[in-house]
Amino acid sequence: MSSGAAPDLRRRRLLRALAAAPTLGATARPSPAAEAAAATAAPAATRPIELVEVARGLEHPWSLAFLSDGRMLVTERPGRLRIVMPDGRLSAPLPGVPRVQASGQGGLLDVALGPGFARDRTVFLSFSEPGAVGARTAVARAEFVDGAAPVLRDAHVIFGQKDRTGGGNHFGSRLVFARDGTLFVTLGDRYSERDRAQTLDNHYGKIVRIRADGSVPPDNPFVNRAGALPEIHSYGHRNVQGAALHPVTGQLWTHEHGPQGGDEVNIESAGANYGWPVITFGREYVTGLRIGEGTERADVTPPLWQWTPSIAPSGMAFCTSDRYPGWRGSLFVGSLKFRLLSRLELDGDRIVREERLLGDLGERVRDVRQGPDGLLYLLTDEADGRLLRLAPTG
Repeated sequence: MSSGAAPDLRRRRLLRALAAAPTLGATARPSPAAEAAAATAAPAATRPIELVEVARGLEHPWSLAFLSDGRMLVTERPGRLRIVMPDGRLSAPLPGVPRVQASGQGGLLDVALGPGFARDRTVFLSFSEPGAVGARTAVARAEFVDGAAPVLRDAHVIFGQKDRTGGGNHFGSRLVFARDGTLFVTLGDRYSERDRAQTLDNHYGKIVRIRADGSVPPDNPFVNRAGALPEIHSYGHRNVQGAALHPVTGQLWTHEHGPQGGDEVNIESAGANYGWPVITFGREYVTGLRIGEGTERADVTPPLWQWTPSIAPSGMAFCTSDRYPGWRGSLFVGSLKFRLLSRLELDGDRIVREERLLGDLGERVRDVRQGPDGLLYLLTDEADGRLLRLAPTG
């Protein structure tokens, strides 16, 4: 699960990469290089691709998972789980979904199939779980019972943030299974609790690693540290809404929102501190002043890439197919703010270039996934949200 490089070694590598990299975006830079090193963003090249509408009529869809027969499970933030048929028809909402607090950014969020889904039909959902004094990010496990009227059976919470907080912001909430079967859960700082992202006695601004039954793996980095919650795998995050395993290394890559600036792409490493809100490129919303004490510190893992101003990233997928010429190995990130798709070109564990695609889409991109057919699929976060397929035409 570790990135395999100490923070200062990673920093030296990234600085060397900056010197060798092609011209980069004024809104997207490798870090921790100085801000003055950035130049102009690479415009999108003309590509033989088109957007194909697979389905519409989804209310603020958040995530999707592919079934083996061409159907897809899609979550809607108000609290519904639907099946999208290959021809685009939507099922009725599946019974058995846990009750959610659908307020602000909260609601029914990520969906992931368990590693043994073909055998046990286990599905995992993340959601904002209501309580007497606010909500918390929680993860439920359930059995997907297929048939003429599909249903979720025996949905029960296997993990929940230690504390509940008022307000409707920063639930994080991506679910990613590692190759060893453990589950990564990304947790936001809930906005009002940002300072607690730096302490280990809470789940705010953390990525946790649990087993599929909710128990704690014994090799988690803080298992034996007094005062630390044993589920924590890394800390100092703001609001991670994109996460995916690197197809070659198996490492967890993530991205997170910064305020106004400082959206980050990171390689997640066991026990690492990612800085928020002490070390960040972000600025306060009202005053525009810098947050924290700077953008670098020896004990903080620097981002591979950062966007200033923020693009509001959401969704993340590696392209491992040859369906799009020249895109194999690229990392794709959706943008809520600019309503586009960002393609990040990689050289090993370095990001060397950004290409911005679908700038005329006009819809917030909430999720990005590669399907079993090797094609990329997008969800748009709208009241009349769509499921789109990026189809090559050449």
